[in-house]
Amino acid sequence: MHQHLKVEQKGRLLNITLNRAEDNGVSDSMASALSSVLLKAHETSDAVLLRSAGPDFCTGRIRDAGPTPAASEAYTRRDEYDGIFGSYQAMRGAKVPIIGVIEGRCMGFGTAIASLCDVSFASDAATFNIPEIGHNVMPTMVMSAVYDRMNRNAILWMAYSTDFIDAQRALAYGLVSQVVPAAELENEVARFVQLLLSRPRPAILGLKEYLRVAPRMDEQAAIDYARTLHSMVNTAAAMKKDH
Repeated sequence: MHQHLKVEQKGRLLNITLNRAEDNGVSDSMASALSSVLLKAHETSDAVLLRSAGPDFCTGRIRDAGPTPAASEAYTRRDEYDGIFGSYQAMRGAKVPIIGVIEGRCMGFGTAIASLCDVSFASDAATFNIPEIGHNVMPTMVMSAVYDRMNRNAILWMAYSTDFIDAQRALAYGLVSQVVPAAELENEVARFVQLLLSRPRPAILGLKEYLRVAPRMDEQAAIDYARTLHSMVNTAAAMKKDH
């Protein structure tokens, strides 16, 4: 496991903590390690709780330390970004839902993965931005995560301006699910986790599966897929137990 990624199994909940205390950044190798954990999470868990050791959720992507500079040829350099793009795919493709807990600053890569959480709780003190263009870097990595989470005008305003937005605007933009007073954040997250884990596992997995696939289908295919999942999940033995 990566030294800056803390992973703890607590019953049917997998806790993942971004744990790079010196700057709250996420390196490419951290992103790759996160992908590996998320894609196997369903083997032990019904949900993932993703948070940071803080004080910020994530201040953005950073290159791993080492003597090798970035490749000068675009075709070669493209492969260097696979750890980041792979982590986006892993968050979308994880079979169990990912619950995000957002505190402090959420920047660049942080904004991207916050948007990809299936349910997210932001402290009312949290702030969000997409700072890349201010460093003469195209923010298309982040945009590939948020393009179907936020409306077009919101994405472009954040990308062009690099301004921070507060948690309430992040909620309005579709970046997070709930905004909670900082003093109540832990209790509200714990309440939701307990509620989620009380649901039958087939329903927990089925809900995410449907929303992962259906939006890319045409109308009839989405309806047919819903009919199929409805029959599969509702006939599962776990759905017939008294919860």
